Amino acid sequence: MRRTVTLAKLLMGLSRITDASVARDDRRIILIATTFGFSASGHVDLELKKFQYYLTPGDAEEVNLSRLGFFVTAPEAETQLEVDRERGVCPLDSAAASVVTLLTFDKVEQGSNATRLRVPLREQLPDFEGGYFSLFYANCEPDVLATFDIRVSLYNVRSNGKKDYLSVGEDVLPLVFMVMFVLFAVATALWAALVVRSRQDAHRIHHLMTALAAAKTLTLLSEAGMYHFVRATGRPDGWNIAYYVFTFLRGLLFFSVVVLVGTGWSYMKALLAKREKRILMIVIPLQVCAEVAIVVLDENTPVSRSWFTWRDILHLVDIVCCCAVLFPIVWSIKHLREASQTDGKAARNLAKLQLFRHFYVMVVSYIYFTRIIVYLLRSSLPYQWVWVSDVANQIATLLFYTLTAVYFRPHADNPYLALGLEDADADWEAQQHLQQQPKSQRSNSQDL
Repeated sequence: MRRTVTLAKLLMGLSRITDASVARDDRRIILIATTFGFSASGHVDLELKKFQYYLTPGDAEEVNLSRLGFFVTAPEAETQLEVDRERGVCPLDSAAASVVTLLTFDKVEQGSNATRLRVPLREQLPDFEGGYFSLFYANCEPDVLATFDIRVSLYNVRSNGKKDYLSVGEDVLPLVFMVMFVLFAVATALWAALVVRSRQDAHRIHHLMTALAAAKTLTLLSEAGMYHFVRATGRPDGWNIAYYVFTFLRGLLFFSVVVLVGTGWSYMKALLAKREKRILMIVIPLQVCAEVAIVVLDENTPVSRSWFTWRDILHLVDIVCCCAVLFPIVWSIKHLREASQTDGKAARNLAKLQLFRHFYVMVVSYIYFTRIIVYLLRSSLPYQWVWVSDVANQIATLLFYTLTAVYFRPHADNPYLALGLEDADADWEAQQHLQQQPKSQRSNSQDL
């Protein structure tokens, strides 16, 4: 129970109309709908269908259906629920003030087409002014298995009487994502104009960075549209499909750009080493698929037995892959450090080394902030301020994109590109010198 309630506090599934099915499930408690921030006008609507219960073979025939049902609870009731569970107290009978029983199965006709219930939380909790609640199903009859379909709607009622399906703390997110869309669109346009104006100094990596900025911009637009429709209808109405597509493209391009920039591809060397190709071919697709799977999982109901397990695994894969893409940068730093001590070009290689270190620090800081700090912000802020974590995430992303663009902009005076030209000249001189050698010496040199 402790793990379920704690995770429920951190999960913010997008769709606020949840359809779930339970079929002869023997779990004592099941999370039906993830945590929602209610205002004083918060409501929970339940629609229960196809309810049936079954006795396990050889047990008593009498069943107390009042010990099967649904309840909502606030995170602060976690300790009391854990104590009740150890004492054998049913959550439906909990004495905790923030645990509210909504419906028990003794009030439901078995096999009925539908049982509907609308619960204003203000009528269930004294002096209710809002709060963070999750919806659970509890089965306190160990000899009974239940089957049912349920639709849950969580919403607040605005002053004009319309339903708002966004949680308190999420209600400003449509505006947040639209503002960030405008900022990223302007930044993408400026970057594209710079690449076109400096086309003689532009490399393939700069065009890839343009595609990344465009994918990120479209991701924000689809996210803004998705949250707008969720607020009005409780469902994303197709915008989630666009969000999945752009999230996949953005993830693929982002980690590709990080790896390619970190290895000096396109502006310092034309080819990738085998180990760098492995990073691109294995780690990046795995990370992107994990990231998209997390988004899809968050929109689905947590009723499934493996829901929490898969969510933990996918987050772990995401973090491991984020760390793995740092290896090419580390390899480049190590190579430059060794080269600065052996090839007689210490000044140039030390300059490269410093630039790669700067980029490495940027990537580490960005991954640490967006994967850990933002997560801690979301879990520790009051529910009314949960949108701050999304703002911090988007601002950090905009800052990272901007700094990367400044470091790698296509400009004749860019030190990165100047170093690349010097390397190209040095490689050309070495090749010319090799061709002027006798054939036997040239063969020995190539073998070395």
